[in-house]
Amino acid sequence: MNAITFSALAEPNRLDIVELLRDGPLSVGEITDRLDLQQPQASKHLRVLSDAGLVDVQPMANRRIYKLRPQPLLEMDVWLESFRRVWDERFDRLDDYLLELQGKEKNLKDKE
Repeated sequence: MNAITFSALAEPNRLDIVELLRDGPLSVGEITDRLDLQQPQASKHLRVLSDAGLVDVQPMANRRIYKLRPQPLLEMDVWLESFRRVWDERFDRLDDYLLELQGKEKNLKDKE
């Protein structure tokens, strides 16, 4: 997992672009229309995403088509999985503890 991926995705417009590209390749013009961005602004964000390895660009006639590269996102998912396991275990222990407390509370009420 590399910090460049997180850095590229930290900017809201770039994250919006990535979310758009999940549905399939788009031209710069389509991206600017859907996100209400100016073309230079969109191009700058796409350059950062491309440099981070998150998107590929394919020239097609006079247009540039951008598509999402899954590999960096898969690497991020693998990295995050270790944290998911830790938090799942902690939430399971918390759930067990809360159930135990509820049982004790019920027993106290039953004795009254």
